[in-house]
Amino acid sequence: MATDADSEDEDTESQENASAEETRVWLVERTYSDDEQNLVILVYATPEGDRYFRKERALTSFSDERDTTAALDVREDNLGTVDDPDDREQYAAEAARMADLHDPDDVI
Repeated sequence: MATDADSEDEDTESQENASAEETRVWLVERTYSDDEQNLVILVYATPEGDRYFRKERALTSFSDERDTTAALDVREDNLGTVDDPDDREQYAAEAARMADLHDPDDVI
């Protein structure tokens, strides 16, 4: 016979599995921050252009060797929603272009 505690354990486990699901996003935009020096803003988006992941990277030195790849696998709960239809269209087009030209692990 299942108890309330068993049911809660199952709910917690299914929530953890759902939040751990990942989505592939492609690099669609790279800009330099106007506000701070040496800050690069990377935007990755889903192929549909409707979800995005933003990554800010401080460039600490010329020997900074962190690679920027064509795609990332990102947890669903780390993705934002793209509200502007023009941005969605642009992100979808750029994600498709990147997917056609590059393997996900290609360094860009």
